Amino acid sequence: MRVEIRRAQIMAFMAVVGLTANAAPAAEVSTLTLKSKTLLDEMSPLSGATYQRPTGLEMMKRGSRSPDNGRTWQPMESGPDFDSNLPYGYRRSPHSPWLDPVNGNILVLLNCMDAPGKAPHAHEPRWQWYYYYLRYRVSTDGGRTWLFDEPIVQQGEDYSPKHPIDGVYITKNCFFLGDSGSHPIRTREGTVLVPMQMPPLDPDGEGFHNPGGGWYWLDSMILIGRWTEGNRIVWDASEPIKGDGDRTARGLYEPTLAQMPDGNILCVMRGSNGGGSDRDYAWPSHKWKCVSKDGGYTWSKPELWKYADGEPFFSPASMSELFTHSNGRIYWIGNLSQGNCRANHPRWPLVIGQVDPKTYGLIRESVLVIDTKQPDEPDVNLSHRHSHEDRETGHIIIPTTRASAGYKSRRPVLYVVEVKE
Repeated sequence: MRVEIRRAQIMAFMAVVGLTANAAPAAEVSTLTLKSKTLLDEMSPLSGATYQRPTGLEMMKRGSRSPDNGRTWQPMESGPDFDSNLPYGYRRSPHSPWLDPVNGNILVLLNCMDAPGKAPHAHEPRWQWYYYYLRYRVSTDGGRTWLFDEPIVQQGEDYSPKHPIDGVYITKNCFFLGDSGSHPIRTREGTVLVPMQMPPLDPDGEGFHNPGGGWYWLDSMILIGRWTEGNRIVWDASEPIKGDGDRTARGLYEPTLAQMPDGNILCVMRGSNGGGSDRDYAWPSHKWKCVSKDGGYTWSKPELWKYADGEPFFSPASMSELFTHSNGRIYWIGNLSQGNCRANHPRWPLVIGQVDPKTYGLIRESVLVIDTKQPDEPDVNLSHRHSHEDRETGHIIIPTTRASAGYKSRRPVLYVVEVKE
């Protein structure tokens, strides 16, 4: 009922401001060029950075700031310190800070666990599925001070930190952010959309639902926030976006979002083949997409994400990123394969391409290979990144790593993609 009420309100607002799903304009295709690829000895300071204000060249990241568009960096103290005295087993893992482009607030979302006695730094432990939840922090001064540190709880008397959103009951299941492509967006209606994921419960509410037979199963879900007094956010949640267990082994997860020119919201998600139901990797490996016409509350049935001409393409089980440029066009950064993949592999080449505003598909002729496996490499993983647009040049900046098989070693790299009209 709550989703239907909020959907009606959003639809009425969109009609007033002319954001109903009218015919989208024909695509004007950008020319994308790899301007530079720089191998580094340590991670670029631009990794995880954002601008401090809606205008200007001052940047910030956790613990440091740059006054000159990332050329030089200096320490930046921020407080209060919410984390230093946490009990053993408590975890706070912040995602990259996000700048609201309208009000200038800095929002930091944190994957958190309050699990007494559990190793706080264990990498992807199985028990995380019972404890993960989200907190948020807001700064109004470019990340120097934080106003509060609060758990995200859906509005309404039925919800609490133990039951924070529909379908989640901490210690039975959880909700958390995916990879770095799952960053917030601000819609033209003023809402903040946060793409996240959750392991759904069985109908009896006591065990995990896993129709795909993989190591785990995740549904995507979108948090829908509205700024309120005190620079806090009032939170709602969308309906879950569910995969087909006969077509994806681990569900649909690591969602990434963009608001299209017609006002609709496009969501692209990771799927996977393999697992107990597909031991020979016979299922085709694809990204998946769905669309919301009501501001993120309800979603179309997920379907294969394709080229704009309707032909499917292969992509491994890896994160991807929808990127909205200041030129009004939307680009996709991810892994695109020549043949069917085997679950997570191969995570090369890394590509960028433009999204068609009419079909919401990937424009084939726009696709640029940013990097790929070299002849002397047995394998390479080109994943895990968070991109931004350089305000001086309009270039797309992609700091990441070139990782070996199994991520046993990593070589930092900085890609710069030039965008021409």
